[in-house]
Amino acid sequence: MTTYKTVLVDKISIFYREAGPAGAPVIVLFHGFPSSSHMYRDLIRELDGEFHLIAPDYPGFGNSDRPPLERFLYTFDHIAEIMEKFLQTLGIGKFSLYLQDYGGPIGFRIASKHPDWIQALIIQNTNAYEEGLTPMFDHLRPLWEKRTGVNEWRVTQTYKRAGTKWQYTHGVGDRSKVSPDAWNMDQYFLDQPHSHFIQLELQTDFGSNVKLYTRWHEYFRTYQPPTLVVWGRNDAIFSQQGAEAYRRDLKDIEVHFLATGHFALEENCDIIAGHIRRFFEARNLKKAA
Repeated sequence: MTTYKTVLVDKISIFYREAGPAGAPVIVLFHGFPSSSHMYRDLIRELDGEFHLIAPDYPGFGNSDRPPLERFLYTFDHIAEIMEKFLQTLGIGKFSLYLQDYGGPIGFRIASKHPDWIQALIIQNTNAYEEGLTPMFDHLRPLWEKRTGVNEWRVTQTYKRAGTKWQYTHGVGDRSKVSPDAWNMDQYFLDQPHSHFIQLELQTDFGSNVKLYTRWHEYFRTYQPPTLVVWGRNDAIFSQQGAEAYRRDLKDIEVHFLATGHFALEENCDIIAGHIRRFFEARNLKKAA
């Protein structure tokens, strides 16, 4: 059964979902843009009999606090710092990370800083290699160099309902399997006060992630966390080449492509849950937790 909780981290209320037995192996689920822990609702129900699952909302997302820009620095470094403190506040020791979209740059920062914390990585449509960046990033790259009114306007146009719905429906095999609750929930939070400014700050800062790619590759090569890649092959944001690139630096790795898009859990949650169960059982990771 999923429970819904909050905890204060640096005076910011962080909302999180939690489920599963206390003694089970822990999986921390970091969500993407423009989503929240809501994107993991079905996966949590699938796995809560075998794993201890914790899915937080970042500051500025979902049900967590949304402090205005003058009171909070919205960068990936800072959000990773808050999530690191969140994990420490909950007293979580060894755990696996499920990373999607923004969850990657946040989780890779934590993993490379605390490699001893990480049991395994589950990577789903999140990038750590230049070749994984599709032409979708052409409208973001100018922001990384210089912010102008025109650049900002182009980016904020994607925050409208049509853009949010597109992220969930583009590339899926069967649209009838994708609940409109997903994009309607995200849009509700995107339309809250300060939200467009918050997202613009983070997308401006996305270039900082690209600069860290080589550092994350070094982490992969040095510590070799067992890694399961489950990837929507029709994702227009992060390419299949980006998924395959993880094989260059990781030895104990599986890569599985699914006939769906960026938010693969909406259509293929049962398949992904099955891969996770088998991956952990094959490596005795449940016993190692």
